[in-house]
Amino acid sequence: MAAAAAEGALPAAAAGPQARLESVRALTGLFREAQPRDMAKESTFRDLLEILMSTSSDIEQAYKDSCELVDQDTCLLLIAECFRCLRNACVECAKNQDVMRNLGLISTSVHLIKLLHGIRIKEELLLTALRCSLQFLGNIAAGNGDSQNSIWKCAFPDLFLTCLTYSDEKVVAYCCMVLFTCLNSERVRELLDPGNLTVALHVLKVYKERLESEWSFLIVTDHLLKCPELVKALYAKLSNQERVTLLELMMAEVSENHAVTSEEMNVFQRHADFLAGCFQEKCEAVLKLTSAEDGEDEEALVTIRLLDVLCEITSKNGQLEHLQALPGLLETAIDTLRLTHLAGKQAVNIFTATHAMTGQEEISHPAVGFKSHLIRLIGNLCYKNKENQDKVYELDGIPLILDNCSIDDNNPFVNQWAVYAIRNLTERNERNQELIAQMEAKGLADNSALKSMGLEIERRDDKLILRSVRKKPS
Repeated sequence: MAAAAAEGALPAAAAGPQARLESVRALTGLFREAQPRDMAKESTFRDLLEILMSTSSDIEQAYKDSCELVDQDTCLLLIAECFRCLRNACVECAKNQDVMRNLGLISTSVHLIKLLHGIRIKEELLLTALRCSLQFLGNIAAGNGDSQNSIWKCAFPDLFLTCLTYSDEKVVAYCCMVLFTCLNSERVRELLDPGNLTVALHVLKVYKERLESEWSFLIVTDHLLKCPELVKALYAKLSNQERVTLLELMMAEVSENHAVTSEEMNVFQRHADFLAGCFQEKCEAVLKLTSAEDGEDEEALVTIRLLDVLCEITSKNGQLEHLQALPGLLETAIDTLRLTHLAGKQAVNIFTATHAMTGQEEISHPAVGFKSHLIRLIGNLCYKNKENQDKVYELDGIPLILDNCSIDDNNPFVNQWAVYAIRNLTERNERNQELIAQMEAKGLADNSALKSMGLEIERRDDKLILRSVRKKPS
C-alpha cells in the first residue's frame, strides 16, 4: 500500500489546495521509510514541482495585484508540506536527489524562498515554509556534489545574505546548514570577493549572537579558518568584540591535539604571522586597563586574546620555530612586559603585584594573567634558541623576568612561568647563567626566589655558576 501511494499521482489542481494538502501530508509520512523513498517515481516529484510552481505563482500574482489571496493560509501550508515531503524523500537516496535536481526543483525552491521573503503575509506560516524549504536544500545537497553545485549557482550569495540576517533562529540555522554543506576550499575563496565577504561576516555575527549554533561554528572552524587570506580580510572588517570572538575560535582550533598535515601547518604559520603582526601593532592598547574606567576597553581585550593565541601557537613544536624567527615578536613581548610592570609600580592597578587574597576569592578582570602570559611567550620563544636567549640578555629582559617571579594574585602561575622562562634562557647559555649568578651575589636577585625555581649559585674557579638543584620536599 505504501509503495502504491508513493508511485501514484497527486490530485490535480482542480481538486483544490485542501485536497492536495492532505495527499501531500500522506506522502510525507510514507517518505519517512526507506522502501517508499527507494520506490518513488519521477512523476511524484514532478507533481510536487507543479504544486510549488502553481502555488507560488498564485501568491506572486496576488501580491502584485495587491489583493487578498483566496486560501492564503492553505497555500502556505501546502508549500511547507511539499518541502517536508521533498526533504524526507532525499534522505539517503541519491536517486531522488538527482531526479529532483534534474527537474529543476532547486532553482524553483530558491525562487520561492526569495518570493516568500519579499511578501508580508502571516508570519508563523511563512516561517514554517521558509524553514522547510531550507531543510530541503540541505538534504538534497547532502553528499551530492552536483546538487551542491546547483545550489551554489542558484543561491550564492543572495539567498545566504537574505537568510543569515533573518530574525528567526531556525531559518538562520538551516541556512548555515545549507552553506556548510555546499562549501569547499574553492568556494571559500569566492568569499574573498568584496561583495561576497559579507556572507562570511554574517556567519561570524550569527556565531557571536547565537552561541548554540553548531552550523555557524563548523563553517568558521572547518572552512573559513582554513583560508588565511580570508581571515585577514575578515579581521579588517570586524568590530573589536567580533575580533575577540574570532580569536577565541582560532584558540579552540589551535588547542586541538591532532596530527597536522603539511598544508594545515602552512595555514597555521600564516595565521601566526598575521596575529603576531596584529599583536605587535596593538600591544600597548592593554595599558588602557590601568584606568578603572577603561576596565572593559575593547581594543585592550583584543590584545589579551592575541597574546593567548600566540602563547598556544608557540606551545606547538610545529609552529614554534617559525615564530622564534619572526622579526620583532620577542622584542615586543619584552617591551610590553616592561611597560605593564612599570605601570603597576607607578600606581595601583591591575598590573600591580598583589598578594592579599583570602579563601576562594577570585579577581575578575580581563587582564588577570596578562604578565604571566607575556613571560610564557618569552619562555616559549627562547626554547632551545640561542639567538633569542642572547636577545633577551641584550634587552635586559632577564632582570625584568626575575622581578616578576613572586606570587601575584593578579597573575596566577607567574612564578611557574618565570621558572620555565629562566630555565629556557639559561639552558646551554653560560652568559645568561653568569648574569643571574652575579645579580644574586650583588643582592639584585632574590636567592629565595631562585631556590623556589630549583636553582642555586655555586662558585667554581672564581666564577659564579647557576646550577639546578633538586627541590626538597616541603
